[in-house]
Amino acid sequence: MNVVYAYPWDVDGDPAAAERLRSLGADAVALAASYHTTRAATPQHPAHRLVDARHAAFYLPVRSTAWAGRRLTPGVPDWPGSYPAARDALRAMGLPVQAWTVLTHNTRLGRANPDLVVVNAFGERYPYALCPAFDEVADYCRTLVGEVVALGEPDALILEAAGPLGFRHMGHHEKTDGADWSPVQTALLSLCFCAACAARYAYEGLDVARLRARVRAGVDQGAASVESALADAGDAVRIVRIRLARDLQDLLRAEAGGISVTLHGNADPWAAGPFATVAGGGEADLVVGNCWNDPAVDEAGLRALAALGHRVGAYVLALPPRPADGTALAALAERYAKAGAEEIHWYHGGLAGPARLTAIRDAIHAQRRGV
Repeated sequence: MNVVYAYPWDVDGDPAAAERLRSLGADAVALAASYHTTRAATPQHPAHRLVDARHAAFYLPVRSTAWAGRRLTPGVPDWPGSYPAARDALRAMGLPVQAWTVLTHNTRLGRANPDLVVVNAFGERYPYALCPAFDEVADYCRTLVGEVVALGEPDALILEAAGPLGFRHMGHHEKTDGADWSPVQTALLSLCFCAACAARYAYEGLDVARLRARVRAGVDQGAASVESALADAGDAVRIVRIRLARDLQDLLRAEAGGISVTLHGNADPWAAGPFATVAGGGEADLVVGNCWNDPAVDEAGLRALAALGHRVGAYVLALPPRPADGTALAALAERYAKAGAEEIHWYHGGLAGPARLTAIRDAIHAQRRGV
């Protein structure tokens, strides 16, 4: 199965968009229903060449009946892009629509509610990262999923950031991704010490001040592994982190009702970000792993997900720096299928220009021919 990703503004207002996506050979379209801040190119749209989504927004109606009395409520966009209009256009072309829903990644809400965001061991807050250890945040995510199902009427759900985010964030003029941090230091900087997480550590019998000091030392001294930095606290912290993601994922799966749920996920118990850890066995019909890296790294990630017992999909980057080459993309898809991927999720049908759309089309058609 091949799923192509798109934003509402890629389809809404473009009479040719749905047919263009169908012609790729897509079996379904992942259409953003709730999405974080972005500045997106629209090379195919007849009315604009970019959309500046200045804050995280919900592309369905924000009903007062659902959100009354809550301080965490979705943002309303004042830029182009209606989810219902795009959904209807895609369905009219025979394409099932999966609602791509971003959850804890929300800078607008994080800046307005700094007491509900991830806090690292140095006391620094990550305003883009709502922490699901807080009941308010978990309830916001639950309500968001319920509203997507009720108002968006999708054929399936795709949930991104279904767990805590961490240190990495591709934000405005970001200067941390190029910093000389190892993966271990990044993981340690992703451990949260907000009030709710601190309470969870304490419940497991940990000395929170001592744990914080260990994490800081692990960052500053370049620890060889997360486990060595945490020492005898490692097992308890890992359990807290796994449960935090799993509990949110199970809550959202229950809220979704009977429709299929796909998670963007990672087998690493320390994973944080758009691809949250699923090491705790969170409820999902499919777990899609990130395949934007070196293919050998991607394959290992997919195999690790399969080893946990999940049905697996691959989230494949079809944009630069990868070439606009259908043969190369087909070869990648074949490698990922051999590593266990039952679905290929292509990023991205709206950001791609004509040459890349041709490459995606050629890759999907080559897959079907078994080339």
